[in-house]
Formats: sequence, structure tokens, C-alpha cells
Amino acid sequence: MNNYIHLNKASSIHYNLKNFSTEFIFQTSRSSGPGGQSVNKTETKVELRFNVENSILLNDEEKALILLRLKNKINNEGYLIITAQESRSQLFNKQIVEERFYEIIHKALKKHTKRIATKPSASSNKKRLITKKYNSAKKDLRKNINSEE
Repeated sequence: MNNYIHLNKASSIHYNLKNFSTEFIFQTSRSSGPGGQSVNKTETKVELRFNVENSILLNDEEKALILLRLKNKINNEGYLIITAQESRSQLFNKQIVEERFYEIIHKALKKHTKRIATKPSASSNKKRLITKKYNSAKKDLRKNINSEE
């Protein structure tokens, strides 16, 4: 069985992640907003719950990273909760919430490269000094020449 999923979005995000769909818990409820005649009958809002601590597809390092970087989205019970209610269709909202989950997990697990400090180039230093002299001369012209009074 293939444990990886490949998402291809319109925003051209391509990445391979494990297929967590077996660990998802979906909960539906009535959505706010427009809905017509069936607004109070259909449950179109979809809530995805994912237990980070009990996941068998994540190793301890990945769990720690997710718990640290997504602590605002994780409740006291250890569930990562993501909701979607944009569409009037429960199926579309389910797809949206799954895509959001994989985006969020991808961002949380992405290793950040440290910025390497560099010196300014000689030409940029020269350009900076030229503009400083120009601005200084411009301000000198603003001074009162007849200050003998």
C-alpha cells in the first residue's frame, strides 16, 4: 500500500507527504452564511481532527516540530483542528479541509535555512556614499546664507 500522497494545486505547490487519511476524524455541522431553503437542514461545515501525539505515521521528531509550530491550532487533547465552510457542498468542504491539512503539515515540517550574513559590496558602499553627499549638499542649500543679522 502506498503511504504517500501527491497534491497538485492550482498554486503550483508540489510535494509528497504521507497519506494521513486513515487517521482523520471528520465532524460535520451546520455552516453559517447563505444556503437557501435547506440552510437549517444540511450540515456542510466540515471539521478535520488529527491526533498528532497518537499518529503512527509521524516519528517523534516530526511530532515535536508540529506540536511546537502549530501549538495555536492544537487543542488540549492533542488534536489539530482545521475547519472549512466556504462551499455549500459538504464534499467540497471536505476536499478543502484535506488540502489545508497537507499544506499546514508541509509548512510545519519544512526545514528553515538560516540566513548567511554577507558584507555589502564595494559598489553598493560607493553608491551609498554618493547619495549621502548629494543629500548633504541638498540640505546645505536650505541653510540661510544671510545669517549676519
